[in-house]
Amino acid sequence: MSQFRARALAPVAAAASLSLLLAACGGGDAESDSATKATKGKVTLEFWSWTDGIEAQTKVWNKAHPDTQVKFVNPAGETAYQKLRAAVNAGTAPCLSKMDGMNLANFAADGLLTDVTKVAAPYKDKYTAAAWNAVSPGGTTFGIPMGSSPLFTAYRADLFEKYGIEAPKTWDDLITAGQKAQKENKKVKIFNMAGEDPSTLVDLSWEAGAQWYKVEGDHWVVDFTSPEALKAGDIVQRLVDNDLASNASYADPGVFRTWDLGTTIAMTTSTWQLPIYDTNFPKSKGKWQLADSPVFDTAAPRTSSNFDVLAVLKGCEYPDRAAEFASWLSSGEESLTTLTDPASKSGLFPAVPDVSPYVDKIIPTGMFNGRSDSAKVITDAASRVGDQWQYGPNYAAMYSEMQKQWGKVMKKELTVAEMLKSLEKWTVDDLNGKGVKAVAAG
Repeated sequence: MSQFRARALAPVAAAASLSLLLAACGGGDAESDSATKATKGKVTLEFWSWTDGIEAQTKVWNKAHPDTQVKFVNPAGETAYQKLRAAVNAGTAPCLSKMDGMNLANFAADGLLTDVTKVAAPYKDKYTAAAWNAVSPGGTTFGIPMGSSPLFTAYRADLFEKYGIEAPKTWDDLITAGQKAQKENKKVKIFNMAGEDPSTLVDLSWEAGAQWYKVEGDHWVVDFTSPEALKAGDIVQRLVDNDLASNASYADPGVFRTWDLGTTIAMTTSTWQLPIYDTNFPKSKGKWQLADSPVFDTAAPRTSSNFDVLAVLKGCEYPDRAAEFASWLSSGEESLTTLTDPASKSGLFPAVPDVSPYVDKIIPTGMFNGRSDSAKVITDAASRVGDQWQYGPNYAAMYSEMQKQWGKVMKKELTVAEMLKSLEKWTVDDLNGKGVKAVAAG
């Protein structure tokens, strides 16, 4: 869970998957000739991104690739998605744009992206299966993975020792540790769950092996009430019922104090958050330690991740060149060596199978007590991201609905099981209302 923020179909069914499974209202962008044919000659393609360090890498590419020149545009992050939608509708969209996996699924469903399944296929093996899922909702590929943020744990080792607890290996262990710590200090919390941020439930569901969205035949199956999803929900419910979690808002600049002062003693965290420690945890520097994220099954450990992606927009005339550049940017050794360096300020962590060359330099060693192998924790997390998870065509809208109900869960006005049942019905009704065939797993 981001504590400071807010499967493929058979090839013959690919075209059908776009129209039947993703198309909302006007439908998706049918596969064009340009999406399957090799572009010849010199071209210039426009690329939008609001990530630090990317423009400099674009210049490196342009020097080495005179036939594919990339025009970099920074559209400003907060309004970028609105600008992208307007540009597609006006026929002035860039060929390529940064976005997250959730928005890629949403843009694809609204017919704003180009099917690049064929031209992207040569690059598939450069990324993890979970990352490729993020650019292939419904089995149709609309872009290239950019970065990942696999989950692991950071905890106050000094306070764990004081309260006689160890880093939890399972989520049940986390509950037990929280209860034991409170016997020593009734004011301490083991975890934090903000009232506006249901990412805890998303991550636990992913880690438990749940599949909220999946494709079967010509329709989506929506399943928020599977045994795996309910298992994740039960952990959240126990954290709430036993008052084991603080509720510091991630919108509050003072949120860091709950960990720095030791009132909350553990968190799940990720790579892009590590630099935050040095500047925001001054009192607890050197008292932290990293550990694997708690799991549901120690024999088959699974974690979760958010993904940044590079999406090919509707109307792109050179999707093959766009995919080639995107793959170089997000998997090329030269590019990754630069972008994963904290000096670039990109915050990028690769979505490639072997992350080991890029781990050591992102670890703020002064923050940790040196009693665990931080690099191994991060590398293991990257290899354990569950590849069953898929973003559905209305995931962004569903998440907004979940946010509304999550606050009631935190206030004990609604149970997690009730919320999951409600979300399942809401999601199915919303999809069918948009012309996307969907059924509840029931």
